[in-house]
Amino acid sequence: MTLWCGDEPLVLASQSRARRLLLENAGLACEAVPADVDERAIQSEAGLVAPYEVALHLATAKARAVAAIRPGSYVLGADQTLALGERMFNKPAGRQQAMHQLLALAGRTHALHSAIAVVRNGEVLFSHVAVAWMTMRTLSESDVAAYLDTAGQAVMSSVGAYQLEGLGVHLFDRIDGDHFTILGLPLLPLLAYFRDARLLRF
Repeated sequence: MTLWCGDEPLVLASQSRARRLLLENAGLACEAVPADVDERAIQSEAGLVAPYEVALHLATAKARAVAAIRPGSYVLGADQTLALGERMFNKPAGRQQAMHQLLALAGRTHALHSAIAVVRNGEVLFSHVAVAWMTMRTLSESDVAAYLDTAGQAVMSSVGAYQLEGLGVHLFDRIDGDHFTILGLPLLPLLAYFRDARLLRF
């Protein structure tokens, strides 16, 4: 049984399996409708450089895009940015880029910004950005190659070339932050908003 009690279904503007599972495990049945947007073009046009601003802008853009084709529905958009100091990382385009990203992150602490936005009929009803600090182990090139060989193509779908819920956990020495934030969906503030808006049964 779903805890969602809105008049229209909750729509997740993402194809992320991890985000959908987080919602479903929390009792929120949802429909996944990936947003058809050019993230890099949107980021470039906005001219934003702060990682949390970029994440929030993209989450909002995704939610707005899907809300435009789903009038009346509460649409949840989400996005993550990874920053090592002032350098931002995107999803790797291939194995070589994944290797470069992981070697750059190895032995250092980076910030993972997770943003969410809830949009209905074009109006942003709620937004939030959370950050987690991720300290990666010191890794050799052969360590990274072994990880990429084992993890396979899955790493290409994640910023930073790792998925903490999978084999990516082996890359880290320390993590400071909320588990849901790391998986790309700051769930506790989202649930608090839904309760305040009387969209959940309890």
